[in-house]
Amino acid sequence: MIEVYRAAGETEAHIIKGLLESSGIPCVFRYNTLPSIFDSIGEVRVMVNDTEAEEAKRLITRKDDVQMAGESD
Repeated sequence: MIEVYRAAGETEAHIIKGLLESSGIPCVFRYNTLPSIFDSIGEVRVMVNDTEAEEAKRLITRKDDVQMAGESD
């Protein structure tokens, strides 16, 4: 497993997980803190299989590019 994204909390990590899994890329979380019923305080690392890391990073980068373009309108 390889890290493809480091989220600020569990909510952000779940958004990335949804993006990846909707494209057929399974992922797991590794916490630098314990998850809670609210939102984790601390980083959550999004991990995928080594063979899918490049595609996962491409999808995440594309999501960030689209989001930034929308903010500049």
